[in-house]
Amino acid sequence: MTAAHDRTDGSGIEKELTAFLTERTGHEPGVDQDLFGTGVISSMFALQLVVHLEDEYDIEIVGPELSMENFRSVQAMAALVLRLGAAGTGGQDG
Repeated sequence: MTAAHDRTDGSGIEKELTAFLTERTGHEPGVDQDLFGTGVISSMFALQLVVHLEDEYDIEIVGPELSMENFRSVQAMAALVLRLGAAGTGGQDG
């Protein structure tokens, strides 16, 4: 799926993440659904989500941003993308 991502509005990011999760898990999550608590994703799949978010949105997720809370729901992941994009971490080389 190729689409421009609007980093000022999380709804586009939420839609893309919902589609990604649906494709990968066979389950369409609600944007505020606890993905770990309901068993939609595992901690191992969360690592794939980190890679996906970094590649798809040109951000770097490191240190405290790797908290499971940032990956608990589609809404939390969209907020993470927006926060890191706004902080200017996207596209920086360490």
